[in-house]
Amino acid sequence: MAARSIPDLLGGEPVLGRTARQGGALAKLVREGLPAQSLFLLARRLDLRQAEISEKIGIPQRTLSRRLHRRARLTAAESDRTMRLAQVYTSAVEALGSEDKATQWLKTPNRALRGGRPLDQLDTDPGVREVEDVLGRIAYGVYT
Repeated sequence: MAARSIPDLLGGEPVLGRTARQGGALAKLVREGLPAQSLFLLARRLDLRQAEISEKIGIPQRTLSRRLHRRARLTAAESDRTMRLAQVYTSAVEALGSEDKATQWLKTPNRALRGGRPLDQLDTDPGVREVEDVLGRIAYGVYT
């Protein structure tokens, strides 16, 4: 199964607007701040509660609730972390073959990550690179 595109994961045209598929549009959206609804939709796809997703992105839960209610935007930094999570999820779907397998893999402790869950590694750039490296090894059949 092919992974959904990142704009689709984040709400597609109804949430992001028409320009989301144009070249460079995602970078511009991140700089301007993604709609908070994008994070909510990604959390549902990953089967994460609002408290979990707010922790992963670094937003206090009450602040996220308020932004969702007011249809506000995330900050550029929060948007960047949201985009990073969406990109890793898409890579996991491609490497593992299904959205369900990708979601489960992200939540399961992994020996290649010193027993940590891939999802818990995504709060830093080195952690993201480490998870992407493991996904690359899975995609190419290199087991460690």
